[in-house]
Amino acid sequence: MQINISGHHLDITDALRDYVDEKFAKLERHFDQITSIQVILSPEPKSHKAESTIHISGADVFATAHADDMYAAIDALTNKLDRQILKHKEKTVDRKHGH
Repeated sequence: MQINISGHHLDITDALRDYVDEKFAKLERHFDQITSIQVILSPEPKSHKAESTIHISGADVFATAHADDMYAAIDALTNKLDRQILKHKEKTVDRKHGH
């Protein structure tokens, strides 16, 4: 799994990079066929924005999250992506088993 982290008007610190790596590693426990992840972090005037595109076998998953803190935005983003990946995984399993 390859994670590309970029920041719009934001320098990506080592602490921020480690936090993103730690959070996105949890997604791989649910679905091991993740090819690559693109994460874009950007501070906005009244909030922080985190968005991500995940390339998995059979689909691309996109989510975006806003929060007052960048770490909270990353947490919300990973929660959204986790739900979407589990939903995709359930669909593929149901399709294979004929439900």
